[in-house]
Amino acid sequence: MPQERFTMSNTLRIRRTALAVAAAVVLPFSLAACSESGKDAAAGSTADKSSDSAASEAATPAAPAADGPFGSACAGVPAEGAGSFDGMAKDPVATAASNNPALSTLVTAVKQAGLVDTLNNAKDITVFAPTNDAFAKIPKADLDKVLADKATLTKILTYHVVGEKLTPQQLENGSFDTLEKTKVTTAGSGEAYKVNGTSSVVCGNVKTANANVYIVDTVLMPK
Repeated sequence: MPQERFTMSNTLRIRRTALAVAAAVVLPFSLAACSESGKDAAAGSTADKSSDSAASEAATPAAPAADGPFGSACAGVPAEGAGSFDGMAKDPVATAASNNPALSTLVTAVKQAGLVDTLNNAKDITVFAPTNDAFAKIPKADLDKVLADKATLTKILTYHVVGEKLTPQQLENGSFDTLEKTKVTTAGSGEAYKVNGTSSVVCGNVKTANANVYIVDTVLMPK
């Protein structure tokens, strides 16, 4: 009997020792696995946040370039040559306008008024340049009459010129003296601006050698 108790006691001690050794071996691996799982979850969470952030940024409309042209009518400007944005930037404003097909009526009016040299030699000006379609809104008989009256034509054309280079930010809520000696007002934001509340900028912030040009869809009339 004593021998049997000794054997059973030894057996129990051996089993306990084996279990303890097994626990000592398995526990570090279990902890490591939990640690790696936690790291993977954290990495996945970080990746998800980065993905969500990128998606949010992609969904946010980009602001217009501060120094670049903007507006629906800009697509009609030639991609190359003297009438392109790069080409216009090299010439003074009257010459630059003469190379843009959409401004041919304006150029004719400027020549009729004898203002080519005045505009080309001016420094740091802004020109609100009506498109051919803007002039077409004026009844032909009235337009022909204005084109034949140099004093009236000069008054109208100089009303489209401001004696400083205006940025889009300045147009957000502005009032500016023109070369005609009265004021134009501007309002808007982003890529949508109006002059005097009626004429929309359809291609803005176009650079020439001596001016910033905002192409508009309606001829401005001084009061």
